Amino acid sequence: MSNKILVTGANGEFGKLTVKKLLSDGHTVVGSIRDPEGRNKSSANELQVAGAHIVEIDVTDNNSVMQGVKSATEIAGGIDVVVNNAGVGAFGIQETFTDKDWQKLFDVNVFGVQRVNRAILPHLRENKTGLLIHVSSLIGRMVLPFWGVYSASKWALEALAETYRIELSKYGIDSCIIEPGAYPTAFFEGLMEPGDFSRKLGYGGFDQVANEFFTDFGAAVDSNKEQNSQNVADAISILINRPAGQRKFRTVIDKMGMGEHIEKYNDQHEQLSSNIFNTFGIENMLKLSIQKDVEVPYVEKVASKKLSL
Repeated sequence: MSNKILVTGANGEFGKLTVKKLLSDGHTVVGSIRDPEGRNKSSANELQVAGAHIVEIDVTDNNSVMQGVKSATEIAGGIDVVVNNAGVGAFGIQETFTDKDWQKLFDVNVFGVQRVNRAILPHLRENKTGLLIHVSSLIGRMVLPFWGVYSASKWALEALAETYRIELSKYGIDSCIIEPGAYPTAFFEGLMEPGDFSRKLGYGGFDQVANEFFTDFGAAVDSNKEQNSQNVADAISILINRPAGQRKFRTVIDKMGMGEHIEKYNDQHEQLSSNIFNTFGIENMLKLSIQKDVEVPYVEKVASKKLSL
């Protein structure tokens, strides 16, 4: 089945590969890029040659998001799927990041996703069908040293996506998460640096430990030939092509030895959620409705629940 798909952050490696893969699957794809006529013009041209439509979206600007999503919907004749791929990373001792650093990172990785979702959801709810895909990370489920700020943003993204899953299920809209491990992309070159280097002085030689960790981690990623970025694009393709109601909520893509442990964690979390929702009698909120009409009695039933949390 052909879908009309919007992919944010289409100029990055995951974004480009995903757009091209979805085009090869026969979908209509709109890629959003910041500054497509300037610094990202070559990426925009590359994707246009491949058959994609390009719109300009800066996910940190609400007006840009609203206009970009509107343009994408008009160009494609509607949108069925949004792949929230735009994101930025950060590495360093957590204390050295200022509040402005945190705000800048969350403005892209969390608030940017919320802006895009809010822009497209009235359209999806009207159609009573759709799919939101959120590109997270394995360290959106656990932490590694010196990646704390980035992890915090991805943990927030996971909660955002999980809540949308619950609140949109009866409107026929899927919310799913893709959890890649580390891949040899330009992501490592564009990491945000801490804004207060003076705080490193209080850590003595620990700053060198961070540098060594970064170097060793990058070398391990580069040397693992199985850790191919195409794996992420392929996983997104598989998720989109699965029938509504049969999509796995979290999909792990990793060949570095972390993925199998996160998958077990995800399975336990899914069972935990199911048990708690069952306790409160709202287990149906975890199940996607594929009916064309929302069941009003169900909505009234949920609204009338007296939950003791």
